[in-house]
Amino acid sequence: MAASSSIPKDHSAAIEHTDRGPLTADELAALIARDIPAGSYVNLGIGQPTRVADHLGPSSGVVLHTENGMLGMGPAAAGEQVDPDLINAGKLPVTELPGAAYFHHADSFAMMRGGHLDVCVLGAFQVSVTGDLANWHTGERDAIPAVGGAMDLAIGAKDVYVMMTLFTKDGAPKVVPACTYPLTGVRCVTRIYTDLAVLDVTPHGVVARQTFGASIAELQARLNITMDTP
Repeated sequence: MAASSSIPKDHSAAIEHTDRGPLTADELAALIARDIPAGSYVNLGIGQPTRVADHLGPSSGVVLHTENGMLGMGPAAAGEQVDPDLINAGKLPVTELPGAAYFHHADSFAMMRGGHLDVCVLGAFQVSVTGDLANWHTGERDAIPAVGGAMDLAIGAKDVYVMMTLFTKDGAPKVVPACTYPLTGVRCVTRIYTDLAVLDVTPHGVVARQTFGASIAELQARLNITMDTP
């Protein structure tokens, strides 16, 4: 069932929520779920983005796609709902909704590459101010690369939403002037959802839509980038 939220959906003007702390992962997932247009075909990336499925109610009209070959995925499965043959791309047990369909892995990638998905939600290590995405490798010699369908989704989906924390555990910005990690896609990100801010990536630069626990001026100083407001 979709979770309710007190966070305003209106993006017509920047809203600074300085009277509260950063968003939790579930609050962020609920906000993303609420912003996905009704009737969209959507892919949720491995990791935090899978939480979005738990906040899409039956009335949302959103159809979830998994790259391992399923349309009509429901929320995460638990208890007696768990079917070992029913998993998402991250190998987590999921439920199926009425009308769910299954197909070959190659057909799934044809959907992704053919521009048939309206939205994908991906995690990221870095996003540049021009919408470049880096989410498969940090470039470190001992890091484990996560090559999968992200490159296909980043280029194939009509809108790419990124779900991540705005800063690393060490406090380094993840929204950067230019990515220093290997790229997944170039100028592909539409909107960035983070614990501290929702940012749009436009041809004119980054636009701050909402902040949580900090002002736009404070975040702009920490990120060392220019952010506009609507």
